[in-house]
Amino acid sequence: MTTFSIAGIQMDAPFGDNLASMSKQLDLTIARFPWVEMVMFGELCAFGPNLHTAQPMPGPAEMHFCALAKKHDIWLIPGSFYELHEGKIYNTAPVINPQGDVVVRHRKIYPFEPYEQGVEWGLEHTVFDIPDVGRFGVSICYDSWFPETSRALAYLGAEVILHPTLTNTIDREFEQTIARATAGTNQLYFVDVNNTGQLGYGQSIIVGPEGDIVHQAGRGAEIMPVVLDMELVRRTRRDGIKGLGQPLKSFRDSDISFPQYEDTNRSGVLADLGPLEPKCKPDYGEQKGLKLKIS
Repeated sequence: MTTFSIAGIQMDAPFGDNLASMSKQLDLTIARFPWVEMVMFGELCAFGPNLHTAQPMPGPAEMHFCALAKKHDIWLIPGSFYELHEGKIYNTAPVINPQGDVVVRHRKIYPFEPYEQGVEWGLEHTVFDIPDVGRFGVSICYDSWFPETSRALAYLGAEVILHPTLTNTIDREFEQTIARATAGTNQLYFVDVNNTGQLGYGQSIIVGPEGDIVHQAGRGAEIMPVVLDMELVRRTRRDGIKGLGQPLKSFRDSDISFPQYEDTNRSGVLADLGPLEPKCKPDYGEQKGLKLKIS
């Protein structure tokens, strides 16, 4: 049986430099759960949603996490942080192997517009392989609201989707529903890790390939070590969810074409929805000393 152990760290990550507190949480996690093979933090955990903290990759923050991965001999996804590249800013999650090398970087495909302003859209679906374990995909927060992103990762062979998140709004329950639906319809593990405290609502969720909840966190700080059964993914895809539905096979075998993908101009009813703009002025929160959700 092929298994793989992941620990999600749901922690308070306020605005500012959180590298020291993340390092401490990582040390604590490995000390308590030395069998863990991968650790993942929430979205924008390192500095919060502050565009002024954007830095190149490789850069100081990424190198800090590379050293930690090598120190603990683990795979590490340090959430995401803002990447400065050729004058543009991306919301980027690096994947670091136990040797301290960056294997891939995922740029968030769908920034939470119109609120996450000033962030470029990523253009690539990100997968990577862990030898003798399986293929993993990466998406970031609002990416999951678009089922095409998760289906693309499954189509590319992902058996696990790693999904750092940052959200503190009342739609968290709906996002948990998306997580379960994504796992079930794509027959894979979906590992969603949110931050907590001032900026995050907590309630991280880890879902198995049959849509069952492996673990659902509360709203406080929490370390979430789980063991993923990779054979369960393969058995579910071969034999069906609980021996029933086999959606990936049906998707593979269907001859249907989808108009939303053939129409590159996105016309039809979508053209009548109006511009992508907030219900309030983009700087309203800043005027009131508040910070809007970065999903």
